[in-house]
Amino acid sequence: MLNRRKALALGGGAALGVMAAGTGTASAATGWIRLPIVTANVGRDNLGAREAAIDAVRNCDPLVRPLVGWQEINEGDTGEPAMIDHYFGPLYNNAFLRHNSSFRIPISIPQPWEVASSKTTYVHGGITGVTPPRWINEVVVRHQSHPTLQFALINSHYIANAYNGDQRADLRDEWNEHKRIHASRVLAHHNVGRLVFWTADVNNPNYYKATGLEAERRCFGTGIDRINWLAGNGVVQEQFIDTKTVDMRVDGHDARVAVFQVRLA
Repeated sequence: MLNRRKALALGGGAALGVMAAGTGTASAATGWIRLPIVTANVGRDNLGAREAAIDAVRNCDPLVRPLVGWQEINEGDTGEPAMIDHYFGPLYNNAFLRHNSSFRIPISIPQPWEVASSKTTYVHGGITGVTPPRWINEVVVRHQSHPTLQFALINSHYIANAYNGDQRADLRDEWNEHKRIHASRVLAHHNVGRLVFWTADVNNPNYYKATGLEAERRCFGTGIDRINWLAGNGVVQEQFIDTKTVDMRVDGHDARVAVFQVRLA
């Protein structure tokens, strides 16, 4: 095993991997740090309400800036990236917002969190008149003052009408493949000891866990807009505090907020 001095000498991704799976000796313990996480599908039914909805998401927590997994950004309409830039401004990193492929599901990461690594994963192709191509976006973030305080956040949006709406059996291969890949990405972080959160519009009211592991927890028991989490090796500890919703007034999706706190043990 590498000690802290050798791990720091490696730098970059190698050091991140060591710290993520470490024993907790690499950094002093911290106090609890508030962590609101949001899943927010902006929708397309009432385009005039989008800007107010994005503003409401930004201000959903009275104490700290939230982390946000977005869905349906620039999907059949335009203007949301500029709105997100405006309300989630210089104190945010709006990851994937202008990615050439996975721009529909960006992630907004506020200071004091910074992106240590990011990844986008292709799920399946588009179907004319049915769905755009589907992707999974993810980031590993670390606290600016406590670099070993890290976790992963994964965001995605599943195809509609396979297990909700029209209940089309011909779309279930795509939905099932999405869930398989989603599970593999959650487990990739869990298997190196990293705490992982995920946000998504899963388009299936009977969807409860990505991985099927008993340890995976969910914040909301109903609906299709989900926030789940899976604990890591205990170096980074988490506590689930509460949930709330934000009335988006755009379509049937209200943003969902799960408030956590995290710390280094």
